[in-house]
Amino acid sequence: QVQLVESGGGLVQAGGSLRLSCAASGRTFRRYAMGWIRQAPGKEREFVAAISWSGGSTLYADSVKDRFTISRDNAKKTVYLQMNSLRPEDTAVYYCAAGRTEIASMGLNDFESWGQGTQVTVSS
Repeated sequence: QVQLVESGGGLVQAGGSLRLSCAASGRTFRRYAMGWIRQAPGKEREFVAAISWSGGSTLYADSVKDRFTISRDNAKKTVYLQMNSLRPEDTAVYYCAAGRTEIASMGLNDFESWGQGTQVTVSS
């Protein structure tokens, strides 16, 4: 099992940027896809982005495409989410998750290990 710890959340004005980080420990980091999922108050968890173990394949939700970028550094056992042009509707708790396989996926059931989450709040 892999342990995941997110950081980098905070309060930002609309139009601003944040970079989230997720540090992994435990299971060999390089052998599985990683993803970011978010949950806004009163709403279900929502896929945001995923990246394959090699980093060669990425997936994004339509709502964040062209604004968010997911990346990973296997040597540092860390995955990142660069968030630009933030909107109030991006406000949520953001969770890092490790996939069951090496392949990036949008399905929430394809993730098996989750971090505790980091709060992102975007003010208008």
